[in-house]
Amino acid sequence: MSRGAASGADALARAGIDAREARLLLAEAGAMPEASVIARPERALPQTALERFEALAARRRAGEPIAYLLGRREFYDLELAVGPAVLIPRPETELLVERALERLARWERPAVLDLGTGSGALALAIKRHCARARVVAVEASGAALELAQANARRLGLEVDFRAGRWFAPVGEERFELIVSNPPYVAEDDPHLGQGDLRFEPRAALVAGPDGLDAIREIVREAPAHLVAGGWLLLEHGLGQDARVRALLEHAGLEAIATWSDLAGIPRVSGGRAR
Repeated sequence: MSRGAASGADALARAGIDAREARLLLAEAGAMPEASVIARPERALPQTALERFEALAARRRAGEPIAYLLGRREFYDLELAVGPAVLIPRPETELLVERALERLARWERPAVLDLGTGSGALALAIKRHCARARVVAVEASGAALELAQANARRLGLEVDFRAGRWFAPVGEERFELIVSNPPYVAEDDPHLGQGDLRFEPRAALVAGPDGLDAIREIVREAPAHLVAGGWLLLEHGLGQDARVRALLEHAGLEAIATWSDLAGIPRVSGGRAR
């Protein structure tokens, strides 16, 4: 069999990466569904598809995230376009969406603010599952904001995207709910040199010596932007929950709580405005 007529099975066998990831990349390279790769691995590959697959597999072997190679990631029933300008949406962040939707149930037409929206994951998931909400999403990175806006257009979801840092673009507006998955990694964290984090935007990951600089700023300013009874919900890292709860208490919020993700890691903390 000539190189140009190599089968999918041959290409997968020499990919040198996780088998499921290899199938996804082969499907991407050949512009076909993953199910087709599984059903007909003996299918001969065109030379162009073979070369594209081998290039993608090489990048994956070098550690580049599969989500960036595919250009997409599933999050809370949404397929989001992603790229190096944004963090890759992760399953544990879906907990933040769940807690947000629970709190929105009491309001007829709530206003929601998503700070540091990145790919738009939080804002778009909330809008999809709470259509009556008016959702504002803020992002400081121009490239990330463009990607989030493109996701919203493709999904047909109306979100008010604004450029700027944290609360700067919203003036004196108040909201029933503020959510954020801000940077919360300490600047000397060794994990920054491992796995997908090596390729993700550092500004969206790192927040000072203890990883809490962004959370401190958000918590300090949030009460001025919450209606009475409104909630602030934040994602944070392992071991940060007690300090985040202390910040929420110091800001004058009440009903402060922390929720753990499916791995049992305290992942989301929040409080309610008086």
